[in-house]
Amino acid sequence: MTTGTETCRIAVIGAGPRALGALEALIRRDRDAAFRIEIFDPRPWPGAGPNFSPDQSGLCKLNLPLRSIDLGRAPWDGADFAEGTGGPAAAERFPARAELGGYLAARLARLMARTGIAVTPRRITGIRRRNEAWFLEDGASRHGPYDEVLLAQGQPATMPDKQLETWRDHAERHGLDLVAAYPDHRLLRQAQNWAGKPVGVRGLGLSTLDVVRLLTLGLGGRFADGRYHRSGREPARILPFSLDGHAPAPKPADATQDAHFEPTETETRAFRAAVAQAMAEGPDQALAIICDAIHGPVLRILSDTGGAADAGALNAWLSAEREKPGSQEDRPAATALRAAIDEAHGRAPPSAGYVTGQLMRKWQNALRQGFNPNPAAPATAAAIVGFDDGLKRFSYGPPVASAQELLILIQDGLVDPRAAHDPDIVMTGTGWRLVEHDTTAEVAAMVDAVLPPPDLGRLDDPLMRGLIDSGRVTAIEKGLGARIRPDGRLIGRDGSVQPGLCLLGRLAMGSVIAADSIHDCFGAAADRWAQGVAARVRDHTG
Repeated sequence: MTTGTETCRIAVIGAGPRALGALEALIRRDRDAAFRIEIFDPRPWPGAGPNFSPDQSGLCKLNLPLRSIDLGRAPWDGADFAEGTGGPAAAERFPARAELGGYLAARLARLMARTGIAVTPRRITGIRRRNEAWFLEDGASRHGPYDEVLLAQGQPATMPDKQLETWRDHAERHGLDLVAAYPDHRLLRQAQNWAGKPVGVRGLGLSTLDVVRLLTLGLGGRFADGRYHRSGREPARILPFSLDGHAPAPKPADATQDAHFEPTETETRAFRAAVAQAMAEGPDQALAIICDAIHGPVLRILSDTGGAADAGALNAWLSAEREKPGSQEDRPAATALRAAIDEAHGRAPPSAGYVTGQLMRKWQNALRQGFNPNPAAPATAAAIVGFDDGLKRFSYGPPVASAQELLILIQDGLVDPRAAHDPDIVMTGTGWRLVEHDTTAEVAAMVDAVLPPPDLGRLDDPLMRGLIDSGRVTAIEKGLGARIRPDGRLIGRDGSVQPGLCLLGRLAMGSVIAADSIHDCFGAAADRWAQGVAARVRDHTG
């Protein structure tokens, strides 16, 4: 760390929304502090990152309406996102991810213009510590010294799981198309050759809804009069599949419907306290405490909305959710989707699952506040993260319009969910065969729409692999992310805190929770990091 009146040098690796939120938090804390900040990222569109790149198709939608997007104010002048994209009149619109990306890129550009911060378009492949300072390597040159390094690169390259690795070998041997859902322009380019061919989609979450939209509207089709009108360029059939075979439930149709699921301030305080208490318990007791805090508010909302406010049935539902998320649902995919659409519109009373999921959506900040600052045993952290992840089929749901379009496509026969529930998959010389019970379906191309988990053991990024191998980054436990302090400082293999080496985002899952939301990039995690940096500078210059 620099001393006296010297400038504190900070390196930020990654230039996406996470880095933007962290830097804004630091500058907001003290605009006149003596910081020299350098950002490293080889990708285009600093500020937006690949998930929100402004050059992607407008068909890839956010799963949040404008009225729910609150990224706070930038340290200097500039409208917030809602003001810049239509204001109150457009509150119910679900913007394209490219729209948000354009806004984030412009917001970082304003920050850079005000501060002199620049982005160096280099891919950092290594970090070394020497003489109490950090040095970065990009394969051709070295950068440094730095007092602080923030890892904010999102999801680095990840090794494929065994299934995907086998499929890649198979596709290469037989000249088959196996394409990732993103970037969307690559998928659309490949899809030009799929007219009249059956296509499989691995996954049935939000990414799959983007894929379906790209393979229909992106190929010239259109929705009108409650029907889908084909262009003739679409695949013959689109066959999505997942472990549970169900699409995510849509969010409430508008602000009026959404208000039915609002928790009281007292309920929110009790939930936040329950999460903090749960962190000190074993995994089973932790989930029991959290479910007890959920139970009363869910019953109240069910009663208020005409649902089945049965305490015993709700206990059974929550118990099944803890054991195996989604195991309560045994209806066909189209039937469950139609029911969820009716619940979103208020045409039918909400189910226990729908209410629980909407509460968890509204409690994401309270969940972070109870979880992130408090240490927990690895098994407890894994249990709570798993419980929250399971409920994302409700809490992270799409706009109801997307769910309605998917149902129309199922009724049309273009989307075929017959083999959606964890089918056996046989590789053939012409593609893949999906087998579920007595249903068999052949596909000639495959789209992978499964987001890699934040599993340090599967990372294929030289920077992170080097930090893991050197013991500076260590997993909470197998399958989870890195051990960090609440301010983002990494905890090494020997239990020591790495001086000035910090990580924010999904690669710390388990130390933090609910990190996949854009709101988390501009929330308390960024503030804690900024506070920690400022305190370390103060300690060494005071």
